[in-house]
Amino acid sequence: MTAFVLLISLILFLHFRIDCPLKRFLTLYLDSYRGLSKPIWMLSLVILINRIGAMVVPFLSIYMTQALGFTIKETGYVLSFFGLGAVVGSWLGGWLTDKFGYFKVQAVSLFLVVPMYFVLPELKTVESLAAGVFFLSVISETFRPPNSVAIAYYAKPENLTKAFSLNRMAINLGFSIGPALGGILASISYYWLFYGNAAGSLIAGVVFYLYFNNRKSKYQTEEKRSSDVKQNEEGISPYKDKKIMLFSVLCALYAICFFQLLSTLPLFYKEVHHLSEAGIGIILGYSGIFIVVLEMLLVQLADKRMTISQVLVAGALLCGLSFVMLNLNGSILMLYISMSVLCVSEILAMPFMSTVIVKNSVESNRGAYMGLYSLSFSVAHIFSPFLGTLTVEHFGFETLWWVTGIISIVIAVGFYFLMKTMKS
Repeated sequence: MTAFVLLISLILFLHFRIDCPLKRFLTLYLDSYRGLSKPIWMLSLVILINRIGAMVVPFLSIYMTQALGFTIKETGYVLSFFGLGAVVGSWLGGWLTDKFGYFKVQAVSLFLVVPMYFVLPELKTVESLAAGVFFLSVISETFRPPNSVAIAYYAKPENLTKAFSLNRMAINLGFSIGPALGGILASISYYWLFYGNAAGSLIAGVVFYLYFNNRKSKYQTEEKRSSDVKQNEEGISPYKDKKIMLFSVLCALYAICFFQLLSTLPLFYKEVHHLSEAGIGIILGYSGIFIVVLEMLLVQLADKRMTISQVLVAGALLCGLSFVMLNLNGSILMLYISMSVLCVSEILAMPFMSTVIVKNSVESNRGAYMGLYSLSFSVAHIFSPFLGTLTVEHFGFETLWWVTGIISIVIAVGFYFLMKTMKS
């Protein structure tokens, strides 16, 4: 709560020079939500429902070490298969989207993932669980590229970054509720985590299908997009676009650092600070609430006052700082302050990364470009838990946090020079 008050006070000071009445602040806050189309709100509702049910991944490492008795090394091995499946799913999602459209791919992904959550609790060995997690990830991550393409189609051009921000805010609102609920359910039985995920995906699939079936975009239609594909509208493969490839590498490095949130950070809370599953869920839930309250406002201010290059550099540096802070103080308060800084990093970096990808693609290859962007994060799902747990096992958590900080500086420098040559 203290972090919220300090951050809002800082925003007021910088933007209004202290003398502005509360009314202007509230107007600015509400303006950050205006101008978004109804389909954008519905896409965010679908992802919100889906993420509320997303209880498995944040607790997967704890489930494997506590319930199944896996070692940290075996846990990292299984989590890397989640990343490997995400790589396949991201590429497949982009390819299928350009071929069949965003609606069919999203609907199939949401419904097909449901039975997987009933299979996973029955897998007890390292090998079988790794295989199960792989197929779960392939199906679930196929959803991401068409979801991003749908946002680009339904958003007004001038509100593109804001539309991506709303989508991310919905993800984090779900993430604030899901892990908190998941922590409670895990204290009863880990099985309920999987069943909760299944219910969330099923409900999200139903809502998505009922609203978007046969719905056309005011700004773009599936028919026009299909025609553009046939005409090969001057679109090249993203894998031949050197700047986008380098940009994706930097995004992947950022995600490797950031995704310690889902792998080694819960272990750090458990093994170093001896927090319970419910306590871990509360911290993760706090991160979601933080982003829900401040994301749209901070994106609005950043969009008006900073270049995309400046935003991405700041996001990368804050990511590293958030983990380095864990070495500076061992109090519970520092855990929340560190999480707050990591949230600001996510708010600044991720919506603008999506905007860069969209602005550097065309109608006919947008699915492939968003697929590559999703793939960069999926690759991080492989290397982040593997490298993180490997570093912890041999050198400890303190070394991991320092290394993460150094890598973040390298990423920031890369963004600074690359963005000078790209559309933004």
